Formats: sequence, structure tokens, C-alpha cells
Amino acid sequence: MQPTRRSLLAAAAALLASPALAADPAPAADPRMAPRALGPADAKVTVEEWFSFTCPHCARFAADVFPEVQAQLIDTGKIRYVFCEYPRDQIDLMAAMIARALPPERYEPFMESLLESQQHWAYDRSVDPKEELAKMAALAGMPRDMFDRTLADDTLKAAILAAQAAAEKKYDINSTPTFIVNGKAHSGEMNFDAFEKMVGVS
Repeated sequence: MQPTRRSLLAAAAALLASPALAADPAPAADPRMAPRALGPADAKVTVEEWFSFTCPHCARFAADVFPEVQAQLIDTGKIRYVFCEYPRDQIDLMAAMIARALPPERYEPFMESLLESQQHWAYDRSVDPKEELAKMAALAGMPRDMFDRTLADDTLKAAILAAQAAAEKKYDINSTPTFIVNGKAHSGEMNFDAFEKMVGVS
């Protein structure tokens, strides 16, 4: 049985309260938690996508809608797009940790690869999700020893879960994908026309 989101958040609270972490005020300053974003920093509209690596809705949005979002809105400088992980279970959390531990320029390609192959590594019962993640991490340039160290890194785990908990509290996020547009939450899968209307640019 996989841990629920509530148990993951409880684990984050326990990790943050542990003496080892309490002595180090750095989770928020961890460079691995710096924004993973596309588009100009001075764009008039900033969109945060809170997504799950194991969410089929997120995978469909990434495949069917995001390419047009990137071509029409990001690459043209109309919006800044920030990727934010929202782990729903332990497998999801492992994927988020590996993605964050990769060099920033490898984050988006790795994310896209995981979402494209989601049905295999996350839902195929004939494979071990952790081992499939290790294979994909290796293709992204992460050796197995670094993969294992990353998954054992309680500081990174706590930072990801703390960011999730803060967003959940601030924006009342309860499903993925959820888009935060200049501070306002919009939940659910949508087509490009609905997305463009939501962000208010053309």
C-alpha cells in the first residue's frame, strides 16, 4: 500500500522537526529547490503548474496542450511558466526528488520523459517503479550511486513536501494539475483555448 498524500505531509512535518534538520535552516535555500521555469522572468503573467508525475491528467496536458502553450505563450515572452511538484504517493515523491537533483537544464526533458512513459514506469505492475526511475535517471546522466543517495536525502524530501504543504494551504490545492495564475488557482485539465483565456493573454 502506497502512502497517502496526508501521510507524506505528516512525514514532512516530522522531518522538518528533527534535530538534524532543525539545526540547519537551509531547506528553502537549497539550490535544488530553485524555480524550474521557462520564459522571461519579467513576463506580465506568471503561471505555476502544480503537477504530479503519476497523474494521467498531467500527462495528457503535457502531451496535448503544453507544446502549444510553449510555442504560443512561453517562447513569445507572454508568460513565465514555473513547474512545481505535487507528490501524491511515494513513487511520485521519488520521481520529484530525482528531477530536482538533476542539473536545472535537465529538469524539463526528464519531466517530459517521465510523463510520456508514465503508463510503463508508474502503472505497469510487471516492473519495479524505483528501478525504472533509476534507468531513466541514468539516461539523464545520474549514476546509480547518486540516485540512491538522492532518494535517501531527507533534507530534499522535506523541502519538496514542505513546498507542497505551503502551496496546498495557500491555494487550497486538492487536485492535479492546478495552475496558479498571478496568485489565483485554477484546477483541472484544459485545452489550449481555455488555458489562453485563463492566463488572459493573446
